[in-house]
Amino acid sequence: MEETDFAGWVDLYTKRGHTRDMTTTGDHVTILEVCSRDGLQNERVTLSVADRITLINRLGASGAQRIEAVSFVNPKAVPQMAGAEEVMAGITRLPGVSYSGLVLNKRGNDRALASGVDEVNVVVPSTDGMSIANQNIDVAGMLVLAKEMIADAQAAGVPVSGTAAVAFGCPFDGEVSIDQVRDVVRMFAEAGVNEIAIADTIGVGVPRQVRALAQMVAQEAPDAALRFHFHNTRNTGYANALAAVEAGSRVLDAAAGGFGGCPFSPAATGNIGTEDLEYLLSRSGYTTGIDRDHVADTARWLSGLLGREAPAMIGRAGAFPPVQQNSTSKGAA
Repeated sequence: MEETDFAGWVDLYTKRGHTRDMTTTGDHVTILEVCSRDGLQNERVTLSVADRITLINRLGASGAQRIEAVSFVNPKAVPQMAGAEEVMAGITRLPGVSYSGLVLNKRGNDRALASGVDEVNVVVPSTDGMSIANQNIDVAGMLVLAKEMIADAQAAGVPVSGTAAVAFGCPFDGEVSIDQVRDVVRMFAEAGVNEIAIADTIGVGVPRQVRALAQMVAQEAPDAALRFHFHNTRNTGYANALAAVEAGSRVLDAAAGGFGGCPFSPAATGNIGTEDLEYLLSRSGYTTGIDRDHVADTARWLSGLLGREAPAMIGRAGAFPPVQQNSTSKGAA
């Protein structure tokens, strides 16, 4: 993106009156943009810090109110996420846009707080298999550790979003019971997080599970905002997203272009695409504040860097109805 273009986008989108409120209600759905984290962490091509900064700036200028900008993980384990502090220091922070960091352990949490993130996303897997593979600790141990991490963030005055990972199914342990997810949700509720996210990390969920999990969270953590994270691995991500909104969630994760995947989850493919989700929601009567055309442009730009086509469809098929172009008719009666 040319710097002059970005400056124009900033001027346009800072007039939207974005808010960092995690308790969005009504007909507005906040799309938490995760392309710069989940969208990149499993890609064959590792982007430079400068390109990641440009990506985040483009996402903010496209109307995203919340952006999961970085992940504070060991760069030896996930080299695509190296240089998180440099990325945070280099981005152009737009007024009202919240830039968060994902954390898996205390070291990552400390790094995130020191970097000046606007919120932290503390991830706790719902199964021992995933927890050990992802964080080298079982769920019981992770629950204790996460509670300490949440307290540290709260002491620093930083809002916390708690994510229950592999809540719909686990690549190592198979089926996941609602009670397994409930254990994680209860800890988040006791710790007083601002928001609880339920993640379909490997894209196996269906709307029935979405409704059941939403009801469980409402019972166990009525004071926390509810967010969902879906992958489209088995082509159910968008159905799940609409089911989540209909069940009361007003925050959904998505990635520009539908890029993404988890390096610790075999066969976990892309997130639901931001531009496709925006189309689904807007055609269903909801507002998002996202400019899908700018998101699709960003996805095309990112495709060039990654060397592969974006999975999302709006960039290829276009929205409906198509934008009417001013033209002079020829041969009209």
